[in-house]
Amino acid sequence: MPTVTPSRYNVARLALSVSIFAGICWILSYTQGVPSHEAVHTVHSEALSRQCDSISTKRIAIIGAGSGGASTAYYLDRFKSPCNRLNITVYERSSYVGGRSTTVNVYDDPMEPVELGASIFVEANRNLVSAAREFGLSTSSSGDNRPHESPEMLGVWDGSSFRFTQSEGGYMWWSIAKLIWKYGLAPIRTQRLMKGVVGNFFKMYDEPHFPFRSLSQVVYDLGLTTVTSATGAAFLEKNKIVAPFSTDIVQASTRVNYAQNIGELHGLETMVCMATDGAMAVSGGNWQIFDGMLRAARANVALNTSVSEIAKQEDGTYLVRSKPNDSLLEFEEAHTGQYDTVVIAAPFQFSDIKLTPTLEHIPDRIPYVKLQVTLFASPHRLSPLAFNLPASATIPEIILTTLPNGSTLSGDERAPAGFFSISTLRTVSNHAYHTPRVEYLYKIFSPHSLNATLLSTLLGFSAPGSDALDTIPKEDISWLYEKSWYSYPYLPPRVTFEEPQLDIDLWYTSGIESFISTMETSSLMGMNVARLIVDDWALEGGESLGVQKTS
Repeated sequence: MPTVTPSRYNVARLALSVSIFAGICWILSYTQGVPSHEAVHTVHSEALSRQCDSISTKRIAIIGAGSGGASTAYYLDRFKSPCNRLNITVYERSSYVGGRSTTVNVYDDPMEPVELGASIFVEANRNLVSAAREFGLSTSSSGDNRPHESPEMLGVWDGSSFRFTQSEGGYMWWSIAKLIWKYGLAPIRTQRLMKGVVGNFFKMYDEPHFPFRSLSQVVYDLGLTTVTSATGAAFLEKNKIVAPFSTDIVQASTRVNYAQNIGELHGLETMVCMATDGAMAVSGGNWQIFDGMLRAARANVALNTSVSEIAKQEDGTYLVRSKPNDSLLEFEEAHTGQYDTVVIAAPFQFSDIKLTPTLEHIPDRIPYVKLQVTLFASPHRLSPLAFNLPASATIPEIILTTLPNGSTLSGDERAPAGFFSISTLRTVSNHAYHTPRVEYLYKIFSPHSLNATLLSTLLGFSAPGSDALDTIPKEDISWLYEKSWYSYPYLPPRVTFEEPQLDIDLWYTSGIESFISTMETSSLMGMNVARLIVDDWALEGGESLGVQKTS
């Protein structure tokens, strides 16, 4: 990896990176010095040109239409031999494609979609960016749509005061000076450390490490177990990165991305949180990437359909039993499909799938963070009084949080401010008024449901007589949407990880989530499983496994 020097250019990039202004959702990114996103694996040209004695049709079932499932289908189609035809069926119990990448419509207006979950990715996310370009999806830089009405674009709040604020535009150099003055060499050390660690991770995309049959083994081979075996706090301290930078800046990033403090999650995920260059989003929703993947693979997608059982047969095939979620008959007979290969591309512990016969090992149950996401529109800007500032003060448009000095709160007490982050996403026009009213669209991550008192305090309007959100007058909050979901796992230190193969022709992609939980890594595991499946087919048919990289 190239050495980072404290030049004016690198310090400017550093200020943008370590202040993680783009890290307002679950992302993975990496900086310069890693291979091009155009590098992909494909079947060797000799295999493409040879004549097939016969054409074999492979029947594949994929459970889950999120990043992992869609990527599995997409890369199966890309890696397959010309002697194979694919019949791919994707089962998804939700009503939409994209998994935790989904949108809702502000004011129920389809012209005003807003990301509910995974909001951004970065230019160097090889799989996501390559697919977005292939499908002709329009992207915009993260933060482009913010109101830009405040000179401060980001602040780190500890419940009583702002630990750090970053300005934008002509005030950026003042932020850089404050960063170096307050934290010394810690930002530079962090940038160097992140580049090295994340650079090693991206070797998983290339030979000789790709494809990998054992996630635990490839993590060990790349020297990443030394990072995953320690907490973020311990790993930072070992590399001479300590408070206040670690608790002010790094911890603010881990909290907005994973709702966990640096003393709770492992060192690798901590470093991933600091890799935020080139953040972007697909106009209209990132789910379109995964919809495009499924369309490119010509997959049959069964939405609103739950899989109840995967049963292995004596001939090695699998029966997949499913039923539409909107079935009117409680005892309606399940639909049964027969497949040569099955991929479970969703956390097994939430799937309610019965495996027959019982496997020697099923994926371990791991605790997941239950995150509350609240979206709302209001004519009010954030109130300075809510942040112990004079009424005339300006408030950052993105507010991240850290813990008070000396605090080690975790569990239900890990958000003493009542939230992990507040983002002013953009302005929207409320057409319920004769003259459309300009309002601000906000997004809050929190451990629990918000209440009317907290929102009235944050926005500076009179609190209603009840804490119930539906008692807030429409004049103050005109539209509100809540979602509580298991967003990502708790990520404590560990050195072994769930393997991708559960049985012959039975695969699992979600084991990578306890390693790194992002859209891109789920796509990586989908790509990896697809390649392993195709390699196994080639071995069964006596075909060559030669591959090449193309750019």
